[in-house]
Amino acid sequence: MNQCTQLTQELRYQIYGLKQSGMNQTEIAEKIGVNKSTISREFGRNQGQRGWRPKQAQSLRDERKQSCLNGRQFSSNDWVEVERLIRDDLSPEQAAARLKLEGRLLISHETIYQHIYANKQNGGDLHQHLRSQKPRRKRYASGQERRGGIKNRVSIEKRPEIITQKPV
Repeated sequence: MNQCTQLTQELRYQIYGLKQSGMNQTEIAEKIGVNKSTISREFGRNQGQRGWRPKQAQSLRDERKQSCLNGRQFSSNDWVEVERLIRDDLSPEQAAARLKLEGRLLISHETIYQHIYANKQNGGDLHQHLRSQKPRRKRYASGQERRGGIKNRVSIEKRPEIITQKPV
Protein backbone atom coordinates (compact mmCIF):
# COMPACT_ATOMS: atom_id res chain seq x y z
CA MET A 1 0.00 0.00 0.00
CA ASN A 2 1.11 3.53 -0.72
CA GLN A 3 1.92 5.68 2.28
CA CYS A 4 0.75 9.32 2.39
CA THR A 5 -0.11 9.67 -1.28
CA GLN A 6 -2.83 11.99 -2.45
CA LEU A 7 -5.38 10.76 -4.92
CA THR A 8 -4.82 11.99 -8.47
CA GLN A 9 -7.50 12.71 -11.04
CA GLU A 10 -6.68 9.43 -12.80
CA LEU A 11 -7.09 7.49 -9.55
CA ARG A 12 -10.43 9.17 -8.96
CA TYR A 13 -11.69 8.01 -12.37
CA GLN A 14 -10.37 4.53 -11.61
CA ILE A 15 -12.22 4.58 -8.28
CA TYR A 16 -15.38 5.67 -10.09
CA GLY A 17 -15.12 2.77 -12.54
CA LEU A 18 -14.53 0.25 -9.77
CA LYS A 19 -17.45 1.66 -7.80
CA GLN A 20 -19.72 1.42 -10.84
CA SER A 21 -18.68 -2.22 -11.27
CA GLY A 22 -20.13 -2.98 -7.82
CA MET A 23 -16.99 -3.15 -5.66
CA ASN A 24 -17.17 -1.96 -2.06
CA GLN A 25 -14.75 0.54 -0.48
CA THR A 26 -12.42 -2.09 0.95
CA GLU A 27 -12.12 -3.89 -2.39
CA ILE A 28 -11.51 -0.61 -4.23
CA ALA A 29 -8.77 0.33 -1.73
CA GLU A 30 -7.03 -3.03 -2.16
CA LYS A 31 -7.30 -2.81 -5.95
CA ILE A 32 -5.67 0.62 -6.24
CA GLY A 33 -3.24 0.13 -3.33
CA VAL A 34 -4.43 2.65 -0.73
CA ASN A 35 -5.84 2.33 2.75
CA LYS A 36 -9.60 1.78 2.96
CA SER A 37 -9.94 4.91 5.13
CA THR A 38 -8.58 6.95 2.19
CA ILE A 39 -11.50 5.79 0.05
CA SER A 40 -14.00 6.37 2.84
CA ARG A 41 -12.64 9.88 3.45
CA GLU A 42 -12.71 10.60 -0.29
CA PHE A 43 -16.36 9.63 -0.59
CA GLY A 44 -17.34 11.58 2.53
CA ARG A 45 -15.34 14.71 1.81
CA ASN A 46 -16.19 15.11 -1.87
CA GLN A 47 -19.83 14.08 -1.91
CA GLY A 48 -22.24 16.21 -3.94
CA GLN A 49 -26.01 16.26 -4.29
CA ARG A 50 -25.85 13.51 -6.91
CA GLY A 51 -23.33 11.39 -5.03
CA TRP A 52 -19.59 11.10 -5.52
CA ARG A 53 -18.25 11.90 -8.98
CA PRO A 54 -14.57 12.10 -9.93
CA LYS A 55 -14.65 15.42 -11.79
CA GLN A 56 -16.49 17.10 -8.94
CA ALA A 57 -14.19 15.48 -6.37
CA GLN A 58 -11.11 16.81 -8.18
CA SER A 59 -12.67 20.26 -8.39
CA LEU A 60 -13.44 20.31 -4.65
CA ARG A 61 -9.90 19.15 -3.90
CA ASP A 62 -8.46 21.93 -6.07
CA GLU A 63 -10.59 24.55 -4.29
CA ARG A 64 -9.41 23.35 -0.87
CA LYS A 65 -5.80 23.34 -2.02
CA GLN A 66 -6.14 26.88 -3.39
CA SER A 67 -7.63 28.23 -0.14
CA CYS A 68 -4.97 26.55 2.01
CA LEU A 69 -2.02 28.90 2.49
CA ASN A 70 1.21 28.33 4.32
CA GLY A 71 4.27 30.46 4.98
CA ARG A 72 6.06 29.51 1.76
CA GLN A 73 3.24 30.93 -0.36
CA PHE A 74 3.32 34.50 0.96
CA SER A 75 4.80 37.13 -1.31
CA SER A 76 7.70 39.34 -0.31
CA ASN A 77 5.26 42.29 -0.11
CA ASP A 78 3.22 40.34 2.45
CA TRP A 79 6.32 39.71 4.55
CA VAL A 80 7.29 43.40 4.34
CA GLU A 81 3.91 44.28 5.84
CA VAL A 82 4.26 41.64 8.58
CA GLU A 83 7.78 42.83 9.41
CA ARG A 84 6.58 46.44 9.60
CA LEU A 85 4.00 45.47 12.22
CA ILE A 86 6.57 43.48 14.20
CA ARG A 87 9.00 46.43 14.10
CA ASP A 88 6.15 48.58 15.46
CA ASP A 89 6.38 46.27 18.49
CA LEU A 90 3.18 44.32 17.88
CA SER A 91 3.27 40.71 18.95
CA PRO A 92 2.87 38.08 16.21
CA GLU A 93 -0.63 37.38 17.55
CA GLN A 94 -1.54 41.07 17.30
CA ALA A 95 0.02 41.40 13.84
CA ALA A 96 -1.93 38.40 12.53
CA ALA A 97 -5.16 39.74 14.03
CA ARG A 98 -4.58 43.24 12.62
CA LEU A 99 -3.93 41.91 9.11
CA LYS A 100 -7.02 39.71 9.29
CA LEU A 101 -9.19 42.54 10.64
CA GLU A 102 -8.08 44.86 7.84
CA GLY A 103 -8.73 42.08 5.31
CA ARG A 104 -5.21 42.27 3.91
CA LEU A 105 -3.73 38.90 4.80
CA LEU A 106 -4.69 35.66 6.53
CA ILE A 107 -1.62 34.41 8.34
CA SER A 108 -1.20 32.54 11.60
CA HIS A 109 0.90 33.86 14.45
CA GLU A 110 2.90 30.63 14.42
CA THR A 111 3.90 31.26 10.78
CA ILE A 112 5.05 34.74 11.82
CA TYR A 113 7.12 33.27 14.68
CA GLN A 114 8.74 30.82 12.27
CA HIS A 115 9.58 33.70 9.93
CA ILE A 116 11.09 35.71 12.80
CA TYR A 117 13.29 32.81 13.94
CA ALA A 118 14.39 32.12 10.35
CA ASN A 119 15.25 35.82 10.08
CA LYS A 120 17.29 35.52 13.29
CA GLN A 121 19.21 32.54 11.90
CA ASN A 122 20.04 34.59 8.81
CA GLY A 123 21.42 37.44 10.93
CA GLY A 124 18.29 39.58 11.04
CA ASP A 125 17.04 41.65 13.95
CA LEU A 126 13.28 40.95 13.96
CA HIS A 127 13.58 38.80 17.09
CA GLN A 128 14.66 41.89 19.05
CA HIS A 129 11.16 43.30 18.61
CA LEU A 130 9.55 40.36 20.41
CA ARG A 131 8.40 41.12 23.93
CA SER A 132 9.94 38.02 25.41
CA GLN A 133 13.64 37.76 24.59
CA LYS A 134 14.17 34.04 24.88
CA PRO A 135 17.15 32.43 23.17
CA ARG A 136 15.05 29.73 21.50
CA ARG A 137 11.51 28.48 21.85
CA LYS A 138 11.49 24.80 22.64
CA ARG A 139 9.51 22.19 24.41
CA TYR A 140 11.11 21.56 27.73
CA ALA A 141 11.77 17.98 28.81
CA SER A 142 10.02 16.58 25.79
CA GLY A 143 8.65 13.15 26.44
CA GLN A 144 9.12 13.34 30.20
CA GLU A 145 6.47 13.79 32.83
CA ARG A 146 7.32 16.81 34.97
CA ARG A 147 4.38 16.78 37.38
CA GLY A 148 4.07 15.00 40.68
CA GLY A 149 7.72 14.29 41.36
CA ILE A 150 8.81 14.37 44.99
CA LYS A 151 12.20 15.98 45.53
CA ASN A 152 14.75 14.00 47.57
CA ARG A 153 12.41 11.03 47.64
CA VAL A 154 13.60 7.95 49.55
CA SER A 155 12.66 4.56 48.17
CA ILE A 156 10.33 2.39 50.25
CA GLU A 157 13.01 -0.31 50.35
CA LYS A 158 15.34 2.09 52.20
CA ARG A 159 12.91 3.02 54.98
CA PRO A 160 13.99 2.44 58.58
CA GLU A 161 13.18 -0.93 60.24
CA ILE A 162 11.33 0.82 63.04
CA ILE A 163 8.55 1.71 60.61
CA THR A 164 7.67 -1.98 60.07
CA GLN A 165 7.32 -2.47 63.83
CA LYS A 166 4.69 0.23 64.26
CA PRO A 167 1.15 -0.99 64.93
CA VAL A 168 -1.28 -0.46 62.10
